[in-house]
Amino acid sequence: MYDVLIRHINTHLDKKLSEEEIMIIKDTFKPKKLRKHQYFLQEGEICKVAGFIVKGALKQYVVDEAGKENILGLYVDNWWVGDRESFNENVPSPYYIDAFEESELLVVTKDDTLDKLEKQPFMTEFIRTLTEKQALKLLKRVHSTKTYTAEQRLAELEKNYPEFLQRFPQHIIASYLGMTKETLSRIRANSMKK
Repeated sequence: MYDVLIRHINTHLDKKLSEEEIMIIKDTFKPKKLRKHQYFLQEGEICKVAGFIVKGALKQYVVDEAGKENILGLYVDNWWVGDRESFNENVPSPYYIDAFEESELLVVTKDDTLDKLEKQPFMTEFIRTLTEKQALKLLKRVHSTKTYTAEQRLAELEKNYPEFLQRFPQHIIASYLGMTKETLSRIRANSMKK
């Protein structure tokens, strides 16, 4: 389980983790299992842990006044999950995050992050690199949502995150892309004809 996280961290560092650094990770991150549909975080709660998904799939969403889920984020193996603002600022989260599949995570608390990880140069480098990549991905997502047609948004998802299409059903993908499932079905049907 820890090997997956260690490999992930190593891909974002200039040099490989030392044995001492690996021991710090193993001492800090704790295994957590989620059943399908079990919450990782609920609206109004303070996000107490950040999680690395070893295996599984989770979705992040808000619920509108009509009770409809609006998908904001999809997370699969080797992705991080949590509400960074709630975690860092100790404020209630506006989001729900739950397991779409049975999932295995390695989680870290804010206290452990502050006490054990923030002092480590390898973690500073890792968080900086990861934050930069996540910021760029978020900017691309906002750009595509605001400027791309529904067809272009689906093509971008197929190109960049094909695993989402394999792991999540059509209604979740449609919500994530900001369209109805009927529009998604029509686009897919039209692309099959070409």
